[in-house]
Amino acid sequence: MIDDVSLEILRILQEKARIPNVEVSRQIGLAPSAVLERIRKMEKQGIIDGYEVRLNPKRFASGQIAFVRVAVHEQPDQTEIGNQLAAVPEIQEVHYIAGEDCYLVKLRAADADALGRLLRTKVHTIKGVVATNTLPVLATYKETARIPIP
Repeated sequence: MIDDVSLEILRILQEKARIPNVEVSRQIGLAPSAVLERIRKMEKQGIIDGYEVRLNPKRFASGQIAFVRVAVHEQPDQTEIGNQLAAVPEIQEVHYIAGEDCYLVKLRAADADALGRLLRTKVHTIKGVVATNTLPVLATYKETARIPIP
């Protein structure tokens, strides 16, 4: 069970992962060594998976987001196709879902032309993929990987 102090540390780190340990300790009223010990413990327990830098996608020709439903032939092991989708660098998320389609992926491309090429040359070439249904994003109002902390 995570106590209130550790939850507050997680809230602070989600807001600004590069915050100095001393600043975290000042905000919650613990010694820097105690904060560092808690953070290391949460990393070892798998509560903290890692730290990432969020880049501006437009600066890297990746401004076009699309969600793609991927239908595949029925196969006993869906893991292989999921792993192949996950290996495509432009694909940011791969979810195995219930329903007609088997996977829902989130990907980024430079524009509609690049999106079409990506689907033709990388997604549709995966053995077992039979169809895709692409939903291009017109505007984004919220995008985050943060987990709400009680």
